[in-house]
Amino acid sequence: MLTTTRRKFLAAASAAASSGLLSLSPHAPRFLFEAAAAGAEMPGDKILVVVQMSGGNDGLNTVIPYKDEVYRRRRPSLAIGDDRVLKVEGDIGLHPSLTGMATLLENRQLAIVQGVGYPNPNRSHFESMDIWHTAHTQPQDRAAGWLGRAFDARRAMLAQSTDPPAMHLGAEDQPLALAARDVPSPSIRSLDQFKLETGGSDRQREAIVAAAQAPRGGAGDLLKFVQTRATSALEVSRRIESSAKDYKTPVTYPGTDLAQKLKQVAQLIDAGLATRVYYVAIDGFDTHSDQRDAHSGLLAQLGGSLAAFAEDLQAHMHADRVLTLVFSEFGRRVEENASRGTDHGAAAPLFLVGNRVKAGLIGKHPRLDDLQDGDVKFHTDFRSVYAAVLEQWLGWPAAPILGEGFTPAGVLQT
Repeated sequence: MLTTTRRKFLAAASAAASSGLLSLSPHAPRFLFEAAAAGAEMPGDKILVVVQMSGGNDGLNTVIPYKDEVYRRRRPSLAIGDDRVLKVEGDIGLHPSLTGMATLLENRQLAIVQGVGYPNPNRSHFESMDIWHTAHTQPQDRAAGWLGRAFDARRAMLAQSTDPPAMHLGAEDQPLALAARDVPSPSIRSLDQFKLETGGSDRQREAIVAAAQAPRGGAGDLLKFVQTRATSALEVSRRIESSAKDYKTPVTYPGTDLAQKLKQVAQLIDAGLATRVYYVAIDGFDTHSDQRDAHSGLLAQLGGSLAAFAEDLQAHMHADRVLTLVFSEFGRRVEENASRGTDHGAAAPLFLVGNRVKAGLIGKHPRLDDLQDGDVKFHTDFRSVYAAVLEQWLGWPAAPILGEGFTPAGVLQT
């Protein structure tokens, strides 16, 4: 029996042959290549999940050089002692609240990429986040996100599926990383909200068809998606509704907002959507004052959510095809401030979760006795991590998206 993707490829090739395209058109080889590639990107392909830590996570109290004298001296109230830290390797450990990440590390599912940043770091939340979202340091180049540009480059292939190429779950605005010129992606608060607005009843379905024919000026992300692909949105809605009835998991997720978002992502993946990217965020990392307890709680949410998500994917046999990227727009300064918090910094660790990561520490922890304007120096450009994700995971060329000069970082098993 032919697979769905092979049937689609042969059907496309047959249609091309019957129209004379194969024998007459000089573009036939390109058509065949695109048809084959489109088939390769149907359901079952690898998926990227992005978790954004908004506010600037204190990387130094997340991945901790707990024996470093400078660390203890510069952080008299915030330093985590070696009796509490979760040991990783050498003199490096994880914050004691990251027990979930420690479990992932034990299972060889966590890569800790140290010293990630970019040249001439910007300490503005908005500017730095835009840089991470677009992979461009110059404002004039930030019309579309790094993932949005990748979708635009593959719009003919992605059009073979009725499913959106990406989906953002959350109440915040859609991340710029997903912004594309030609390929819309929905941004929704929850799966129930998507069902409500894209086909929960016959009346709503009729309204959606009408919306698809309405002017698009000022439409929100969800409405833009519906207007652009009304039939597609209805089909996705039906599948989401069906998946909610069928989805069962042996995993008990924490009751946090992030955990529930990731549970919904796991449900969508198990529903068989061809969506390649899911995007969620956790806020609150701008810890200028009284950081200790607030940061501890945030890290507990992060680690617990990621561990439950990984366990769920494993239980449903999707773990080999899902990679989770966890980042923040910048780290914090080495020295704590007078309010027992930390101010905006520069380089910080980045995390990758999945069965195919190179588990453990990647790169050296930045030196605390060799700072730049009070901040640790980066040694791994975040765009080299993006290049690895694009080329070695999603299977998409990185240079047309990121520009030349970003060699894929050694973060994945090849």
